[in-house]
Amino acid sequence: MDRLAAMETFVCVVETGSFSAAARRLNIGQPAVSKTIAHLEKRLAVSLLLRSTRGLTPTEAGLAFFERAKRALEEADEADNAARGIASGLSGNLRISAAVTFGRLHIVPHLGPFLDQHPQLNIDLMLDDRNINLVEEGIAVALRMGPLSDSSLTARKIADCRRVVLGTPAYFARHGEPTSPADLDRHQGIVYNLSGGATWTFTQGSQQQTQTLSGRLRVSAAEGLRAAVLSDQGLTIASLWMFAPELDSGAVVPVMREWTLPDQDLWAVFPTGRMASAKARAFVEYLTWLLAQND
Repeated sequence: MDRLAAMETFVCVVETGSFSAAARRLNIGQPAVSKTIAHLEKRLAVSLLLRSTRGLTPTEAGLAFFERAKRALEEADEADNAARGIASGLSGNLRISAAVTFGRLHIVPHLGPFLDQHPQLNIDLMLDDRNINLVEEGIAVALRMGPLSDSSLTARKIADCRRVVLGTPAYFARHGEPTSPADLDRHQGIVYNLSGGATWTFTQGSQQQTQTLSGRLRVSAAEGLRAAVLSDQGLTIASLWMFAPELDSGAVVPVMREWTLPDQDLWAVFPTGRMASAKARAFVEYLTWLLAQND
């Protein structure tokens, strides 16, 4: 097996966490995967993987090799695509990270046309509300919302979306609609811990008011926030993206429309120190176009 193929096998083992899962992805037998890794470790004279009952994890040397091997594979794909020409489409694997709700509502339903355009391309979509380590997880591009806490990241803003105060008609029928930020003190707020906290600045013309959304329920995942609001437990502050289907159907309604909140920014984030692959750039361009259609 040549060096590039051996690197691909090792990268696949690290990403999947086991020889058997890597074998399934590569469509080869598990013994072939084990043999390749053994030969690779013998050639490099270093242990690349720690084996335990919980699975496989890369050693320090293995993680360093993984990062460079993945970069080499991406560059090889770039060279292939350049030789074939743009018309032939993209190929290989593209690993993307996004928040659960945003991915479920705004990415997954629209992947079909992108994959049809690139029939040799496979997508691994990791849905997680937390900001995961791009290098450790082998992520080519992550979609993150709000201010970026790590200034060293290579990032590009691709869209923004209005935030609103919203709830169900049933909730407002029981508790009334707030008309000013101060009115929120009389309501049960559902607070999303990852959205920036509970304190917000509302603007109306030249006037600004800072208000803390309070309530008895705080959640750490957007799906929990949605479930609480849709079961009439309270109102919340969220982007239009988070409740797009329900806003369209009328299952939730925005209130306090004369007051505005800071927009929700969406960023495409790439691993630091690497040039974004053609696959990652193509996906980001597609998503940017897609979100612009719904503005």
